[in-house]
Amino acid sequence: MAILFSRRKITAWCVAALASLAACGAFVPAHAENLDAPLVLVVGYAPGGSTDRMARLIAERLSPKLGVPVTVENRPGEGGRLAAKQIKRAPAGENVLMLGNPAVMVVAPLVFKDLGYDPDKDFVPVSQVSSYDFALAVGNKLQLDRAMFLVGRLWAHPEEAVFGVPATGSLPHFFGLMVGDALSVQPQIKGYGGSAPLAADLSGGSLPIAIDTMDSLYAQHVAGKIRILAVSGKKRASFAPNVPTFREAGMKIDADGWNTFFAPSTMPQPKVQLLATKIREVMQDPGLQKAADALYITPVVSTAAETAQMLKAYRQQWEPVVRRSGFAP
Repeated sequence: MAILFSRRKITAWCVAALASLAACGAFVPAHAENLDAPLVLVVGYAPGGSTDRMARLIAERLSPKLGVPVTVENRPGEGGRLAAKQIKRAPAGENVLMLGNPAVMVVAPLVFKDLGYDPDKDFVPVSQVSSYDFALAVGNKLQLDRAMFLVGRLWAHPEEAVFGVPATGSLPHFFGLMVGDALSVQPQIKGYGGSAPLAADLSGGSLPIAIDTMDSLYAQHVAGKIRILAVSGKKRASFAPNVPTFREAGMKIDADGWNTFFAPSTMPQPKVQLLATKIREVMQDPGLQKAADALYITPVVSTAAETAQMLKAYRQQWEPVVRRSGFAP
């Protein structure tokens, strides 16, 4: 016997079923172009740094595209790890992203035994938004203007291979070890309490050689207080076209750092994809790209899939270096 249902009753059942799916986070309309609540971009560092500045450039342009307020929230502590431990516990309905870097998502899991979060299980990569180079710089006391002159000096006097870095366990520290491998010298790494004291000693003459991020050293290079001999990118930085890469200087080495948005793994995939799409649109804005260049930051336009592939390749490059160093906090 055929059972007949009214069109009104069928429609009511369908609406109820869709509402139930949405309530448990399993359904987000494919055509959704806006969030249902404000978005918070969390930075695990104090205001004023390059990560913080990049987040704020993006926030003001992302808000109109999502139709909700987008704010930046600084949660400094433990070198960015505190923010990661907090974000991983975000409920599925919370609109929150973390702007992370390699120190938090690649290096920390290799050197801390009880980290408090798992980059692969607790987070989903959304979009890479910037990259930055490392720079090899010397003070004016050395009177060198080419990287190969420094290489020759270190080959003749390997005891002078003392590389100042902003902190032990930082990316510049491990990049310094990469440089040592490329030059066949064993560098001594001298850690400082940040980029400011490192740059002060370099320009003051008490430190002959330093490795730090390009944005941390470039202003002093322009002022003539130090000389950047090479940068680690595969191509010259757009804001520093006269500074050669390591490969152009004869050393087969390239590496970089990055800032990437991560969502807690509890966030529904359709929402992750929506955010990835909108962030990518923002990164294509010529105004943002110009503003990033002015901060000595290289903007990156990337999809979620491209970001995941970048992270995989990055770990393959850096994990052997970190493990071989034997560094422990």
